[in-house]
Amino acid sequence: MCLSIPSKVVAIDETTNSVTVDTMGVLRSASLDLMEAGSVKIGDFVLLHIGFVMNTIDEADALESLRVYNEILSIMDEDARRAAIIDDDNCENRG
Repeated sequence: MCLSIPSKVVAIDETTNSVTVDTMGVLRSASLDLMEAGSVKIGDFVLLHIGFVMNTIDEADALESLRVYNEILSIMDEDARRAAIIDDDNCENRG
């Protein structure tokens, strides 16, 4: 199963149409190719899927989701926790 963890936009690169996001302390790059131009701003929370920003998410909803993720992570072992955060955008596309 692939879960999209809310990620905060920390930088925007207009030349590559991409953003740098912070996903629970892990920085990664994501494409904006599926978003309307100008719809994502620094400080926004977004949801990613296979390296693309899919949509923005309300900050209150993002923070609540992150609170729940942290509860889940607190009962996982270190390897599973690392995989859940770092490998979040490497899930298979299952149709």
